[in-house]
Amino acid sequence: MVITRRAALAAGAALAAIPRARAADDIVLGVSGPLTGPNAQYGAQWKDGFDMALDQVGRKVGDRRLVYVFEDSQSDPRQAVAIAQKFAADPSIVMELGDFSSPASMAASPIYQRAGLVQFGFTNSHPDFTKGGDCMWSTSISQADEQPRLADYAIAGLGLKKLAVMHQNTDWGRTSKDIFIKAAQEQGAAVVAAEGYMADEKDFRPTLVRVRDAQPDGIILIAYYADAALIARQARDQGMGQALAAASSVYSPKLIELGGTAVEGLYTHSPFSAVDPRPEVQAFVSGFKQRYGRDPDSFNAYSYDAMIMAYTVISQFGATRKGIHEGFAQVKDVPSVIFGKAAFDPATRRVRKPQYARLVIKDQKFAAWDGSPAAKG
Repeated sequence: MVITRRAALAAGAALAAIPRARAADDIVLGVSGPLTGPNAQYGAQWKDGFDMALDQVGRKVGDRRLVYVFEDSQSDPRQAVAIAQKFAADPSIVMELGDFSSPASMAASPIYQRAGLVQFGFTNSHPDFTKGGDCMWSTSISQADEQPRLADYAIAGLGLKKLAVMHQNTDWGRTSKDIFIKAAQEQGAAVVAAEGYMADEKDFRPTLVRVRDAQPDGIILIAYYADAALIARQARDQGMGQALAAASSVYSPKLIELGGTAVEGLYTHSPFSAVDPRPEVQAFVSGFKQRYGRDPDSFNAYSYDAMIMAYTVISQFGATRKGIHEGFAQVKDVPSVIFGKAAFDPATRRVRKPQYARLVIKDQKFAAWDGSPAAKG
């Protein structure tokens, strides 16, 4: 019988999903994130990054096995709280990673803070997440930093002056929208429409009619890749030719797969880009493609980096809650696909000096932006 590479990869993934019995001396990380529900794909992407990183470091710290327990929160604040209570009460859990959304993480933060358990919200970009206590740390760039950069890209870079904003009607989306609008207005642009939509919405046509009637020259998407692809398709179907620019959360090969020609010419920026020529990035991209048969996206890179960060802190400062808590404030020059060498600002508990690559989808691939202004439809 001939086993195809696709079948071998699927079999390997199935085996990886089977939990192994925990040994008494295992170093255990608790992960709270979505494995089912509308954000399930992101939990799957996390696991790919985690497992690749663990294999790279040998799944051990010294003589002890490093493992993670992934509890499904569906990225729901109520479930995230229940998981936090479970992790806080389990002395074998020395650190927590997650949740996917900032609201879910922030609902659970008081529990982790009381337990002295580091909550490493590596995809939590809400400006207030790390303000929840000195146990809250993140390698995700705050929206207070990202959205002004997106505004600068759209206005100074692409030459857009009349903007419409479409955003997820979530705490993350509303906060990001408010920061973007303030930054855009400070740079002299007019925001002629701001429209929220539900995270699971599928029909954007009524909203797009309102956006079209406002006559913007650019549409800003504060979205994830699935909804951004749908919005782009429906906008183009309605004959709307305005430039599309989007937050970094859309960066994924899936955006192009789902959006097709409708996302051709879409502008975005991202701390991670598979076309980044840095050797550490290209080594990660090559290894990921060999392992999983596809290009990585930013969520794969963030989860890979998160597990490397956890491994490094535990290796240097010990596998205890106290040691990890102290270690996050002191660790330096951690190898990172996204940041090169990562270190935290103890005041903000976020990574120092983040950088963004400005990108455009060209010939159905992400490419470095060449500095040209946006074509206005």
